[in-house]
Amino acid sequence: MKPGQAFTPCRFLPRLFIASCFMYFVDNLHVVQLKCNHQLEKRSAMTTNRTMNTIALVQKNSLPSLVQKELERMILTGDLVAGDKLNEVSLAEMMGVSRGPVREAFRALEEAGLVQQEKNCGVFVRQISVEEADEIYEVRAALDELIGRKLAATIKPAQVQELRTLLDRMDGMVALGDVDGYLKLNLAFHDALVQFTANKKLLHTYRRLVNELNLFRRSALAQKGSLPTSTTEHHKIVDAIAAGDPQAAGDIMREHAVAGRNRMHKAQEKAASAAAITLK
Repeated sequence: MKPGQAFTPCRFLPRLFIASCFMYFVDNLHVVQLKCNHQLEKRSAMTTNRTMNTIALVQKNSLPSLVQKELERMILTGDLVAGDKLNEVSLAEMMGVSRGPVREAFRALEEAGLVQQEKNCGVFVRQISVEEADEIYEVRAALDELIGRKLAATIKPAQVQELRTLLDRMDGMVALGDVDGYLKLNLAFHDALVQFTANKKLLHTYRRLVNELNLFRRSALAQKGSLPTSTTEHHKIVDAIAAGDPQAAGDIMREHAVAGRNRMHKAQEKAASAAAITLK
């Protein structure tokens, strides 16, 4: 400011404001740095956790087992349907593994009844006829009756609670009309019933039968009104088992399997009728 020049505050306000902002920035720079460091540490921790979870998963399961589980998931959810050919090279590339684990997974899935290998043709998602499905349902009905009787005499309160928790989740899927979500929980429910018998041979046999019926089960449950009916039957099963009534539990379990067979036939009849209309 020149000598004799009047002091005008407004002329200095911009400079003072800039200087003030600069000092504020300097004073708070370390706070910003700390926040950035915290975010980086947080992200690093999340990445480390994901890596550790992946490592734990691989350590717990062999590579062929992981490939098998993923293919099994794709088949049970309908991503791969009955009759689809499984390309070993394509699946290996998709999953980022060599062809060896895929071949081993194919063998395990064939043993589980989900795929079949045809000589000089390749591997296909298992496809069964309605007649074969009827035979499977007949065997399953007998096994379900055995499971119901056995559990009514041996089940523990904690196991009953586990079943009721599954039922609550299944009821939620019914309310949403989520067929795929219900199907997944339905498989878990029946698998839990068999596991609670503590009979390994029964579990192995039952799982194979369930896998073979997968194609028909989804189409049967997709019918209008099938989900509420199915979940009502499940509630009756748990109530009879929890009451410790072997006769009632066995009867209801057998009737549930027979009802499943009837739903399958209705679904097949509707599909046949729709196909006939399309051809006209």
